[in-house]
Amino acid sequence: MERENVICVQRYHAPCGDLWLGALGSRLCLCNWVVEKHPGRVDKRLQRLLKATCMEAPSEVVREAAVQLDEYFRCERTVFSIPLLLAGSDFQKFVWGKLADIPYGETVSYGELAGWMGRPKAVRAVANANGANALSIFLPCHRVVGSDRSLTGYGGGLAAKKFLLELERQGKK
Repeated sequence: MERENVICVQRYHAPCGDLWLGALGSRLCLCNWVVEKHPGRVDKRLQRLLKATCMEAPSEVVREAAVQLDEYFRCERTVFSIPLLLAGSDFQKFVWGKLADIPYGETVSYGELAGWMGRPKAVRAVANANGANALSIFLPCHRVVGSDRSLTGYGGGLAAKKFLLELERQGKK
């Protein structure tokens, strides 16, 4: 098997739950919860779209992603600089790009996010794309909340979402 067809994955121990970090070549393509709402869905989709298999193996990109996550969890980093590989439809990639525009420590509703995209009626499609995000934390889908500002679905669970939002609020002080 050629190396470029392998997503090198390693487990990362975050204070709010373990994550799988994965890189294909020189870009991070996976940051997903070990215990997740829909087990295996993100990994299988990623492997299919990238025509690759996952293998526990070291990767310089994964190592750097872990360093940046450590800094994030110590409230020393508010923006990530890891090169990302987005695997999805054009619409999903557009939504994921907008996630990166949500400021650290702030939240937006699915409706507001749809409005930013110029598609105010596409709330459900935006929510579905948000749920398909394979790069949790790096593309901060945890910053998207319900229209009443309540915490709504999150692949890593609502406790992890609450932890991340509280961490960021503390980090802004």
